[in-house]
Amino acid sequence: MAAAPAPRTKVLWIARLEYRFHAWRERRARARGNTPSVAAYPGYGGEDWVRVLGRVLIVPPVRTRGGGEYASVRGWRSFASVPVGYAQVTVTVDGVAHEVVADRGGVVDTVLPARLEPGWQPITMSVEGSDPFETRVFVVGSDVRFGVISDIDDTVMVTALPRPFVAAWNSFVLDEHARQPVPGMAVLIERLLRDRPGAPVVYLSTGAWNVAPTLQRFLRRHLYPPGALLLTDWGPTHDRWFRSGREHKQHNLRRLAQEFPHVKWMLIGDDGQLDDDLYTDFTSEFPDHVTAVAIRQLSPAEAVLAGGRTAVNDHSAAGVPWVSDSDGAGLLDQLTEVGVIPRD
Repeated sequence: MAAAPAPRTKVLWIARLEYRFHAWRERRARARGNTPSVAAYPGYGGEDWVRVLGRVLIVPPVRTRGGGEYASVRGWRSFASVPVGYAQVTVTVDGVAHEVVADRGGVVDTVLPARLEPGWQPITMSVEGSDPFETRVFVVGSDVRFGVISDIDDTVMVTALPRPFVAAWNSFVLDEHARQPVPGMAVLIERLLRDRPGAPVVYLSTGAWNVAPTLQRFLRRHLYPPGALLLTDWGPTHDRWFRSGREHKQHNLRRLAQEFPHVKWMLIGDDGQLDDDLYTDFTSEFPDHVTAVAIRQLSPAEAVLAGGRTAVNDHSAAGVPWVSDSDGAGLLDQLTEVGVIPRD
């Protein structure tokens, strides 16, 4: 007896409307002679696979300074690009071309087979016969035992993200050169990696893929160690009005633990969102995959802008070191005291 066909997933009407709106914008952009390109983002991988990340967009031109740095880029420009849904993308890894398809929002997030040496390795992505866009993936060696997972908003960059009007100002209006780093956090991550060659860094955020180029430039400008960038796609899903930032972080934390069972992660976050709860759950579920947790405490002014702090759990009985302080220097001192960071 034949099995009954699987029921079709009902797609929320707002998701269909969003796709039709982007398709209309795409037709208008193509009519003006614009063509798609691939925004290729840094990914990661193991010794026989790579996770490739990028987005297919039709991007409005932006003027640059003489050195190639973008001049006076307002946040709204990150959202002016037109996503190209279901585009076919050619990804070339170690000379082998793979054909992949972007999702409804133009996002490419796929795993491909590859045998690459540990460390940063180049790959290219192209769409509709365009020139290839180069990015990198960080290949984690089988002998690596340590890695860093860090939040971005209010952890490495001051954003006060949870409060809607402040988030809108930071995301759409503020010039990207005015965004401020959290003091000492770049030094903290660099010290965590100094004596651990080959350790991966993953920046995990609930921010939208729209701001990925801005975040990459920010991290580079303020000397943060390079790492893979895991963001999310704002807007409705097939079954809900808004994507869940919590589910996005939970899914990727669990995925990293499963992909790299030999790595113990240093988890870095802040007390302005849900990082303490998320890291508590992750540490309980994967106790052998965590080296330590560092929670950055928001200042009183930042806490007001962020809509307050989340309650911090009692970690006195935690099986791993759990520290908190207001900046990277304080966290570095505490992690040195508990032996996570070697003394100079």
